[in-house]
Amino acid sequence: MNKRKSVITKNFKDLEVIRKLSPKQKREIQNYYMKLIGKKVPLYSHQYFYSRTGVFNKEYVPTNIYHCELVPKANHHPYNRAYGDKNMCDVLFPDENTGHTYLKNINGYFYFEGNPVSEEDAISSCQNLGRVIIKPSLKSKGKGIEIIVINDGKVSTGQTLADLFKQYDKNYLIQDCIRQHPDMAILNPSSVNTIRILSYRSEMEVLIIYSVIRIGRKDSVIDNQSAGGISTTIDKKGRLGKYAFGGYNEDQIEVTDSGVTLEGYQIPCYDKVIDMVKRLHLRLPFFNLLGWDVAIGEDGEPVLVEFNVDPGLSQSAFRSGMGEYTERIIKELWPRKNSWF
Repeated sequence: MNKRKSVITKNFKDLEVIRKLSPKQKREIQNYYMKLIGKKVPLYSHQYFYSRTGVFNKEYVPTNIYHCELVPKANHHPYNRAYGDKNMCDVLFPDENTGHTYLKNINGYFYFEGNPVSEEDAISSCQNLGRVIIKPSLKSKGKGIEIIVINDGKVSTGQTLADLFKQYDKNYLIQDCIRQHPDMAILNPSSVNTIRILSYRSEMEVLIIYSVIRIGRKDSVIDNQSAGGISTTIDKKGRLGKYAFGGYNEDQIEVTDSGVTLEGYQIPCYDKVIDMVKRLHLRLPFFNLLGWDVAIGEDGEPVLVEFNVDPGLSQSAFRSGMGEYTERIIKELWPRKNSWF
């Protein structure tokens, strides 16, 4: 819990504008949370997001409350590592478009096209994959993701395949690069620009808490905001918000690096993305709160890149905690047992 606070407190020092909460605003926040959970909450998250966005909202969710209370009450924490492994995505959803995976390394064991192989056979099978993406399967925030080219057993990084495998050690995968819809590519051609959706399951109903788009910066292959990308909200009709947020002191970006004005930009086939998320969430009964990363293929069909069993909150871009569902979700989750303990 202190780690969560220290991260956001450190980021707070980097903001260009510091807005202090008024006594009235502090009372409004505490009254709101006293009614919801029966106790007062730390105010550092509210002050951070108020300072960053310029929008005061009593419904901002304190980072420690969200990650240390709400998520482990919503999700069965002991299953996080197994279900959160990116190598399991196509196993859990074999009938869905999850992109094509050539090679998996799971706990040190190799699988090529789904079949167990030795390391020697894995190297032999990957000799001429061409342009592919390699990424760790148990890490988040875009860490370790690279686009490489493999021809005649040589890797564009200058390594041999054996050296590449040694570098990644274990728990990684090599996939075909997603060919995204032209209307998504124009936002930033060098990265696959994905839609992050936060969904919540309440009995047989799946609520879409919010959608944001993550857009890479010029020449970057990663779209994650934490890795240098930018993000902005998507409304219920699939249109982008006016402002995007980048690094912790980079706010209110109106135009992408490729020159596209964000406000009102229409995301293609957005309804298909929402339908996919609602359909798939019902197939993961141990997780009531999930973050989904979805790309739009060049044919207009959604491609599930991954799902996150410990999702963050895009409170800067969203300018709220969990929007219209904040009170409902907290009331449903708070009485439940924390799966950490």
